[in-house]
Amino acid sequence: MSSSTSASPLPTNVNLVGHPLLAHHLSLLRLESTHAKDFRSLLDSITSILVTEATRGLPTTRVTGKAPLCQFEGDEMADRIAIVPILRAGLGMVNSALALLPTSTSVLHIGLFREKVSLQPVEYYSKLPAQPTCSEVLILDPLIATGGTATACVNMIVDWGVPVEKVKLLCVLASEQGLREVAQTFPGLKIYVGQVDAQLTKEGGYILPGLGDCGDRLFETQ
Repeated sequence: MSSSTSASPLPTNVNLVGHPLLAHHLSLLRLESTHAKDFRSLLDSITSILVTEATRGLPTTRVTGKAPLCQFEGDEMADRIAIVPILRAGLGMVNSALALLPTSTSVLHIGLFREKVSLQPVEYYSKLPAQPTCSEVLILDPLIATGGTATACVNMIVDWGVPVEKVKLLCVLASEQGLREVAQTFPGLKIYVGQVDAQLTKEGGYILPGLGDCGDRLFETQ
C-alpha cells in the first residue's frame, strides 16, 4: 500500500488536504538530504495550507473601516482562537499559523513525548490557563504515528473545558493506524492531514516511509 491510499475509506471526521502544493512540499520535506533550514521553511508552507483549510467555515462578523479613498465593509474572525503546539515538533508550525490568524490568537504549549518502550505518551509540560480563554482550538502536531500523543493532547484540551467539536487537529503526515485511532476515539474532532502513510515500523512505531523524527530534523539534534 502506498502513501495516501487506504483499503477502506478514512473516518468521516478526517479531512485529507489533497492540495498539489502541499504534496510538492511534503515530497521535499521527506528527503533525507533536506537540511534543517529548508525543512523549517517547507513545514511553514505546509502549515499555511493546513491552517487555511482548517479555518474554512469559521464564523465572521461584519466590520467597517476607512480605506484610502472611502469607507468599506468587510469581515473579521468572530471567535477567539488558540493554537496548541505539541512540544517540541509542533513549534515548527507556530510561526506560519500565527502569520495567518488574527492578532488575538494565543499560543498554549503542551509538552508530550512517547516513551520508547511502551510507546505511551508522557506529559512533561502544560501551559493552559485555569479557565478556557478561547472559543476554538487548533492543535499543531506534524506527525501522528501511533496516535498516543495526539489523543492525550485532545483529552487535555477537552478536560480543560473546550468541547471536542471546537477542537481541530492539524497534522502534516499520519500513519493510517494512528489516524484511525484518534479519529475513532473522538468522533466530534475534525482532523486535517496532508498525507497518510500505510505502515508503522515494528520497533519504535515510526511512520514508514514517513520523514524521520520531525523534532530532530527541525532543530538539528539528530
